[in-house]
Amino acid sequence: MGRLTFPGGIHTYDGKNLTMDKPTTVLLPKGDLVFPVSQHIGAPAKPIVAKGDKVLVGQKIAEAGGFISSNIISSVSGTVKEIEKRLTVSGNMVEAIVIENDNEYQTVEGFGLERDYKKLSKDEIRNYVKEAGIVGLGGAGFPTHVKLAPKDDSKIDYVIINGAECEPYLTSDYRMMIEEPEKLVGGLKIMLSIFDHAKGIIAIEDNKPEAIKKIQALTAGEDKIEIVALKTKYPQGGERQLVYATTGRKLNSKKLPSDVGCVVDNVDTVISIYMAVAKSTPLIRKIVTVSGDAVKNPQNFNVAIGIDYWEILEAAGGFIERPEKMISGGPMMGMALFSCNVPVMKTTSALLGFLQDKSAVEESPCIRCGKCAEKCPLQLMPFQLAALSNRNDDAGFVKLDGLECCGCGCCSYVCPAKRSLSQSIMQSRNSILAKKKKA
Repeated sequence: MGRLTFPGGIHTYDGKNLTMDKPTTVLLPKGDLVFPVSQHIGAPAKPIVAKGDKVLVGQKIAEAGGFISSNIISSVSGTVKEIEKRLTVSGNMVEAIVIENDNEYQTVEGFGLERDYKKLSKDEIRNYVKEAGIVGLGGAGFPTHVKLAPKDDSKIDYVIINGAECEPYLTSDYRMMIEEPEKLVGGLKIMLSIFDHAKGIIAIEDNKPEAIKKIQALTAGEDKIEIVALKTKYPQGGERQLVYATTGRKLNSKKLPSDVGCVVDNVDTVISIYMAVAKSTPLIRKIVTVSGDAVKNPQNFNVAIGIDYWEILEAAGGFIERPEKMISGGPMMGMALFSCNVPVMKTTSALLGFLQDKSAVEESPCIRCGKCAEKCPLQLMPFQLAALSNRNDDAGFVKLDGLECCGCGCCSYVCPAKRSLSQSIMQSRNSILAKKKKA
């Protein structure tokens, strides 16, 4: 079992000790549930309910608005209170379906019934995944049924399960590997049934030995499944880094994993595939890490999609004192929050609170030490790209491969001058891509 990795990357304080050994707590919502219709990459879902309608657990309340889109499923039973714009973690006001919870949790017919995936066709499996509203739960939010339907099934050589969970503080996938490994392996077997020539790889960073040991025991004797230990390093869980570390194949911004014969999904997405196909249970819950030195009782929660962040924070004992910084997601690639009055969505991974905002320091001039280039996992030149960005030199930025940046933040993390390299680069990258799309 080798220590597989990629060029560059960084070692950070991971903060996982705060929550990794605590069992996941199931938390039922108290207040209204809010379901934004944009919880995924692609077109927003279209509401198919109206104000005053009664809904059940597992009922579709908004349907995919296009090929690249995803259904939204109610996680509670109750009454549609409003369809209106609500604030999300992005800071945007997004159309959302608001449901008043009746606390009865009545389900749609057939919810939870067992199914034998071996008797299903490939298209039936894909359709169950689509109907369940499953998207990439690691943060990207790409509709999973689309990922499971490449142009040519026979060209997929690897189905890679991302168990790296390299972002500091996050332990939700780790807890699922410890608590529900059978569902993870079951989900992988369902995915492998779609791709006749593919081998399954469950890739886990080597700072999670208990998870590796547990899943190895479950897959002993499985010829088509391999467990690999990855060197613990950020951003080991990035799609490009993961594919390279496990297969030696290289991706760039113009390619999808399927272009190099791979399908990649994270742990919770694969468990959700198992639940949708084998247990007739759509995506209605998320495992969310609540952590950081400002949180009284850091832990992981199993929550209904649509629950308010404040409710989860309350269940974790609230803040010790008012934090200087709150983040939705991990500290490297998450989004800073100014309010916890936002709903948990499919792509929610964590709520972090910190007593000090260590990023709030004054920048000084670049000393051209090259540390950012040394640690860049894509072997770019961040200090030059940031300078081009600050000069609004789009042509120079593109020429120097700025569009390849994945926004991992390694450059900003190691910069001794505390320059906002990643932020500047991503601002230019997103602006250039938006102009191209408009053109």
